[in-house]
Amino acid sequence: MDCLFCRIIAGEIPAKIIYQDEKVIALDDINPQAPCHKLIIPRNHIATLNDLSPIDHGLIGHMAQTAQKIAGELGIAEHGYRVVMNCNAGAGQTVFHIHLHLLGGRQMTWPPG
Repeated sequence: MDCLFCRIIAGEIPAKIIYQDEKVIALDDINPQAPCHKLIIPRNHIATLNDLSPIDHGLIGHMAQTAQKIAGELGIAEHGYRVVMNCNAGAGQTVFHIHLHLLGGRQMTWPPG
């Protein structure tokens, strides 16, 4: 499989991993859109949100709880942060392995792009 995130998880491509457990890893986004922009990526390859199955039931919740934990550790939880998941190219997904963006450290605007 030629998935960028799978290759990072396998250690084939270096990344600044800031958190990891048995289900996910978290790392710095290489093209940050905010002062704090992290990616939370499941270890299991799932291409898009449309590809989630019943066995993935708790995964999204675990990803959200990981974002909450990291936001607290980075000191952005009190001011506020945004979490984003894109599904397919029309929504801006460029790596087809689901991931959650954690953004903070500045005032967010609405609506987003």
